[in-house]
Amino acid sequence: MKRKSSPLPMDVDGSPKKVRKGKETDEFCSVKASIVLAVPPVFANRLRYGVEEMLDTMIMRYEPTLNGVVLAHSDVHFLDRVARLQADSPFAICRVGFDALIWKPTRGMELTGRVTICSPDHVSLLVHRTFNVSIPRHHIPTDHWEFEYGPAENDPEFGNVDDDMDADAMADAQGDDAQATTDQRGRWVHKITGDRLGGKDRRLTFTVVGLTVANQMLSLVGSIQPDPFSPEHVPQAKPVRAQSPLPPSRSLSEPIESEGAEEEVEEILATRGVKKRVKEKEEHTKRKRKQDNTVAKSERKPKRKKTS
Repeated sequence: MKRKSSPLPMDVDGSPKKVRKGKETDEFCSVKASIVLAVPPVFANRLRYGVEEMLDTMIMRYEPTLNGVVLAHSDVHFLDRVARLQADSPFAICRVGFDALIWKPTRGMELTGRVTICSPDHVSLLVHRTFNVSIPRHHIPTDHWEFEYGPAENDPEFGNVDDDMDADAMADAQGDDAQATTDQRGRWVHKITGDRLGGKDRRLTFTVVGLTVANQMLSLVGSIQPDPFSPEHVPQAKPVRAQSPLPPSRSLSEPIESEGAEEEVEEILATRGVKKRVKEKEEHTKRKRKQDNTVAKSERKPKRKKTS
């Protein structure tokens, strides 16, 4: 059974070396890190293998100490000559150093992703076919782009396939499931040219404006606005309307001048009359039951014989 070890405490070299030299973005970088691991006793005869197994559990997870997602590790080595055993614990405490390949996007960085889902309130993308990106509506320039709804499910032409269609034509029609799904949901198109957002290859360049971490998974919030960090693109909270107080209860003695007032009064009186009759009936039933119980008790009492 594998034992996951917390990545803390972890020491990271503050001078990461860029993997792609000459690029304007440092989206990927390699850093030197060290970590303390508690290796299970099942790996007592092969500590290195156990350490690599435990480092593999960090792959594709966001590590706060590294400020990014671990994609790979290499050059694994022990920082001490021997491992430590604490008290009666069978786990070997090892300090390990390694090189980690990190994906660490930052706010303001420009990335390119593939459009997967379009909806009226956001656009979803995949970066490197792995990482999720969401572009909310307020980060889409609606002056130039508008959402075009797809066909309705009850449309008679929706999903119909010609019976005479050959196998090749059917394969072409079903070749790109993601494209078909996007078209069914709708798409964002340019108001003037009618071109779809992302073009034919559905690739879209955006600016990173936010990062979200949930369950050690990193997702991005993007923007395609010319000035993505402008306060104009921050969604404003809708003001909460104060609820007006309920009108005071009105007594029957007050004059009523609204239309249908007589019917309203009659309905109120009728309702009160019904309630009164129900209450009287319940009280009558209780009294009758009480009388019946008294009579039954008196009949059950044995008669005393008179003695002379």
